[in-house]
Order: sequence, then structure tokens, then C-alpha cells
Amino acid sequence: MSYKAHNAYVAPAQIRPQIGWLMLGFVLACVICVLWVIALFGTVFLTAGVEGGQAWIDRMTRADTPTSTLLVIATLWGLAFGVMAVAPLIHRRSAWTLFGPWRRMRRHFMIATLVCLAVLAASALIPFGYDPVPGLDLPLWLNFLPLSLLVILGQTGAEELFFRGYLQQQLAARFNTPLVWMVLPSILFGLAHLDLSNGPVLAWLVVAATGLFGLCAADLTARTGNIGAAWGFHFANNVVAILVVSLSGTLSGLALYVTPFGPAETETLVPLLLRDMATTIAIWAAIRFALAKTGR
Repeated sequence: MSYKAHNAYVAPAQIRPQIGWLMLGFVLACVICVLWVIALFGTVFLTAGVEGGQAWIDRMTRADTPTSTLLVIATLWGLAFGVMAVAPLIHRRSAWTLFGPWRRMRRHFMIATLVCLAVLAASALIPFGYDPVPGLDLPLWLNFLPLSLLVILGQTGAEELFFRGYLQQQLAARFNTPLVWMVLPSILFGLAHLDLSNGPVLAWLVVAATGLFGLCAADLTARTGNIGAAWGFHFANNVVAILVVSLSGTLSGLALYVTPFGPAETETLVPLLLRDMATTIAIWAAIRFALAKTGR
């Protein structure tokens, strides 16, 4: 597959491709996202009261219980609300053009989801060097599973709409080179995951790992002309990382299993992150192969 499908995907963004409109849309989308977060926090305080609301904020800071983890993940839904509002208001085009052709998007989402899960399952056969410890009890995990999947679906979709949809489309409408429309959103995606609290080595390696994922997702979006494959890749990856085996102490409240170490153990995490980066490349290649075989 080539990037021919990307031209059709970018076409709606040609209505207002100027950088000034993109900057305005970017700021407005971020403002809407912040307003969504404020609305979530406000709902928590209205429901639980001032003292109870503060306790919930403390839980969300740790994100080590099912409900607090769901609330933290749901804060990212605001990215979707932001760009879907900005597309018609600022760029005079339908919000649905951010997704690409609907039927193809759904098909590519399913293919990428299944391929990603298959590769991750195969990679689990290679020892990680540690034994996960139990997290949530299975009955409680199953009770939360439908809502968890829905929230993660919305979170990953929101990030794809923002980075691979809105930013990639608008930059490609202004610049012909992938060095701009593919690399720049991927750098921003990586920097959005920067957390220096665990030390610079681990923090920047996480940025590199997420930036690499961004590049893979941008390539899939360009080759398919929709966000379906990137979204399925992102969704399946996050389902495993959040619901199956999670890093202890970091969005671990929904996980069936957690690692026996936390985010501060750099020496343990560096080789695991390098392995994750290699797995990301393997999944990307497998998805490209599967899409090429389907011919769609």
C-alpha cells in the first residue's frame, strides 16, 4: 500500500489549511478538553460533596482503584470533543471527516485490533523476567470489563482523532512532506507522555516509545486513509496495558495483574521499554501485512 489513500483523507482539510487556523483550532480544542475535565471534576464534587470530592481527586491522582482509573482515562475524551467541535467551527468541514470513510475505518479497526492482540499474546510466550502479581479479583474485574472497554475505546479514539486525525490532516493539507505531518504530531504525542518524576532516563525513554508508536500510527493512517487501523492498534495495546497486566501504581486500578515493581525502578523498566518498542514495530509490520493481504 502507498500513501495514495492519504490524499483523499486530507482533502477536506484543504478548505482552510493555513497554519493560523490550525493554531487557533489547536488552542480551542485544548480549551474544550480542559472544560471537559473541569466538568468531570465538578460532577464528582456535586455527587460526593466537598470533602468527598477531594478524596476522589486524591484517588484519581493515584489511579489505583477501578473507578478512579476510569475517571482518569475518561478525562482524555475531551480531546475528541475538542477536535470534533473545531472541525466545523474553525475549518468549515464535517467532524466525521476526521475519521475517514466509515466502513473502511471499522474494518481496519477490527483487523488492527485482532492483529495487535495476536502479536501481544505471542510475545507473552517470551519470558519477561518477572512474575505478575494478582490485581483485581476476577469477578470484580469482569463486572468492570464492559465499562472499562468502552472508556478505553473512547480514550484511544480521542487521541487518534486529535493526533492522527486533526493534526495530521491539517498539517498534510499545508505541507507535502511526511517529515512535517507524520513526525510533528508524533513528537507532540510523545511529549504528552513526559513525566520527569521518575527520572530523566525513564521519562525520555517513555517519550521515545510513545513517539515511535505515533509514527507507526501515522503511517497506518496515511496508508489506509482513515484512523481505523491506528485506533485498533492503540485500543488493543491499551486494553492489555491497563486491563490485563499494568505497571504497579500507575493506572493499575483496573488490571487483573500488576507488575511486582513500580515506575521508579529504572534498571528494571529500561529493558522492558526497549522490548515494548521492538514489539510495537512488530505489531505495526503485522498490521501492514494483514491490511495488504485483505486488499482494502
